[in-house]
Amino acid sequence: MSSQKNQPRVCKRRVFYIPGYDPIPPRRYRELYRTEGKLQAEISGYEISVSAKSDDGPYGWHVTFRQDDDEVQADVSVLVWSDLVRDSMSNSIPATYLQLVQTAWIYLSSGTLWRLMQLRKGPVIAALYPVGMLVAQLLLAVLLAGAMTWVLMLFIGWLGAILAVGAAYSLMRWFRQQDGQLFAYYLMHDYAYSAKLKGATPVELRNRLRAFGALIQEALNSDADEVLVVGHSSGAHLGVSVLADVIRDSRQRDDSPAFSFLTLGQVVPMVSFLPEAQGLRADLQFLSMQESLTWVDVSAPGDGCSFALCDPVSVSGVATAEKKWPLVLSAAFTQTLSPERWKNLRWKFFRLHFQYLCAFDKPDRYDYFRITAGPQTLGQRFEGRAPSKSRMDKPVSKYVSVKV
Repeated sequence: MSSQKNQPRVCKRRVFYIPGYDPIPPRRYRELYRTEGKLQAEISGYEISVSAKSDDGPYGWHVTFRQDDDEVQADVSVLVWSDLVRDSMSNSIPATYLQLVQTAWIYLSSGTLWRLMQLRKGPVIAALYPVGMLVAQLLLAVLLAGAMTWVLMLFIGWLGAILAVGAAYSLMRWFRQQDGQLFAYYLMHDYAYSAKLKGATPVELRNRLRAFGALIQEALNSDADEVLVVGHSSGAHLGVSVLADVIRDSRQRDDSPAFSFLTLGQVVPMVSFLPEAQGLRADLQFLSMQESLTWVDVSAPGDGCSFALCDPVSVSGVATAEKKWPLVLSAAFTQTLSPERWKNLRWKFFRLHFQYLCAFDKPDRYDYFRITAGPQTLGQRFEGRAPSKSRMDKPVSKYVSVKV
C-alpha cells in the first residue's frame, strides 16, 4: 500500500479514533468533535458539519468539510474499549489499595520508574499523584479512627473503637465518591491495567485489538483516499500494535488509500519500558521502518500527562538505522492558544491532555479538524516539516528486547 495516493487532494476519508483509558461512552467524543470543530471552523475560515453515520459499523459520525473549491466527506469511527476499562475498574476500596501496592512494586523493582524519571517529569508526577493521594486519604482515615477511639473509649469503652472504625471507613467511601474531581482511583486503575502483566497485553484487550485491525483493513480495501488512525493517550500504544499487525497481514495494492497514523499526547514509555513489553517494543520498531505509512506524533510540553516530545521508538531503545517514523512535533500550547486561554487552562491538567482534540486560537500546521476532515493527507500536510528541535530521542529504557 502506498503512503501517498496519486490523487493530489482527499475527497473521501475514513478516520478511526482510539481513545485512551476512558470508561466514558463514545458519544462524548462526537459532542467534543462537533462543538470544537464548529469553533475551529469559525477561527480558521472553513465550514464543517457533523451528522450521524448511515452504516451499522462502530459508533461514529459523518463530517462534511468545505473551503473554497474543496469538499471532503469523512467518516469517523470510535474504536471502543471503554467496556474493558469499566471492567478493570474495581469498585472495592481494598482492591484499589492492593493495586496500588502491586503497581508501585512493579515500577520500582524493575527499575522502570527511575528510567521514566529521566524523561519528562510531568507524567511521572501524574503517575505518583494517585499513590500520594490514596495514601493521604488512608492516613486521614487512620488519624480520624485514632482520635475518635481515644475520645469515645473514655465514655463507651470498646464500642467507641467500633464506631471509630466505621467513621474512618465512611470517610474512605466519601473520598471514593469524590473521585470525579480527585481522579485518584481513576488514575490508579489506569496505571495498574498497563502494569499488571508487566507490559504484556491482556488477552481480552489483544482480542479487541484484532477486531480493530479487521475494521481498519476493511477500510484499506475501500474507495477512500486516506485511512487515518488517531491514537490519543493510551490509545497511541494500542494503535501502534493494531497498525503493526495490519501492515504485517496486508496485501499491498497499487491503488490503496494513503495510510496515516496520528498519535496525540502519547504515554508509550509507561508501557514500553516495562520488562514484559517485548510485543509492544517489536511493534514500535516495525512500524517505525514502514514506507507504506505516515506517522506523526504530536504532543506539547504544557501537557503534563504525556511524555511530550519523547520519540516513543527511540527512547524505548528499539530504533534502527532504517527508522523513518514518527515525525515528532510540538502543538506548542503557549503559541497556539491565546494568552487568555492559556492562563485559564494552564493548571487544568486533564483538560490540557485533551486539547489536541479541541480548537486552537492560532493553529499552526496542527489543526485536528483539517487533519481529520480537510483535503490533504497527513503526509501532504506535514511534508518537509522538520521534527521538533527539543524532542528527546536518546534510548532510555532498561528493557529493549523485542518479540521475535
